[in-house]
Amino acid sequence: MVSISSDSGNGTGIVWDDQGHIVTAYHVVHGLEKVQVTSDGGKSFEATVVGHDRSSDLALLKVSEKFQPIPKGDSGSLRVGQFVLALANAYGTKASATSGIITGVKRNIGGWWGVQIEDAIVTDARVNPGYSGGPLVDANGTMVGLNVALVSSRGIAVPVDKVAQVVERVTSGKPVGRAYLGIVSNPVELPERVSRLQSAEQEYGLVVLSVEPGSPADAAGLMLGDVVLGFDGKTVRGFRDLTAALTSETIGRESKLRIVRAGELKELTVTPTVAPERD
Repeated sequence: MVSISSDSGNGTGIVWDDQGHIVTAYHVVHGLEKVQVTSDGGKSFEATVVGHDRSSDLALLKVSEKFQPIPKGDSGSLRVGQFVLALANAYGTKASATSGIITGVKRNIGGWWGVQIEDAIVTDARVNPGYSGGPLVDANGTMVGLNVALVSSRGIAVPVDKVAQVVERVTSGKPVGRAYLGIVSNPVELPERVSRLQSAEQEYGLVVLSVEPGSPADAAGLMLGDVVLGFDGKTVRGFRDLTAALTSETIGRESKLRIVRAGELKELTVTPTVAPERD
């Protein structure tokens, strides 16, 4: 672990690999290009912010110094009740830790700082200021998540599998962030006649309440009153389904949008863009 100092305050960083990459929470380095990184031995280095995914509150830094990376596990195998430790090194001297158990997995958590953590790990480990960007580890000391917040007395961590995806996309120059259509929608129960048109039973969809001019949805021809039933081959019954389907992999890629318009099934071709960052 390393300590990260910026105008936004102090936080913790994780040595991700032996190439000088360090992962931390984006809100720790928000709006900055350079930050100060201090090793647990007290040596300081300048780090460059090379990329971030604000939607999942992750940022990737790079330093010229090479450190020993943290061992990483598989967050997909985590279970409720599993023992974990939240670690921090916010001030570059001695590490601190707090323990707990996993109280929830694969939760969608909306943060006051403007993010939506998908498949979040929820624990009862009480993370304090400075723990942001530190690792959540299992009993073997293997990283399973990255701590980003304390919400309703519960620690919130981004799963390590998601961290790995963001790091891979940043380092390979791929688009990073949430895919974006540009619609406002609301869940709606489908009429029986529409349900009969479906090859699979589906009781709900998303009715389009507005389409942002110039957005991918606008370019695809989506209209007010259309009901979205599927995206990219995945069924859409509500907000969570659509959000889960709009992965970073769909950015810039033509995808099929299945809709109902005036009682008829239609298929539109849409190319999502990166969701705009809004303060």
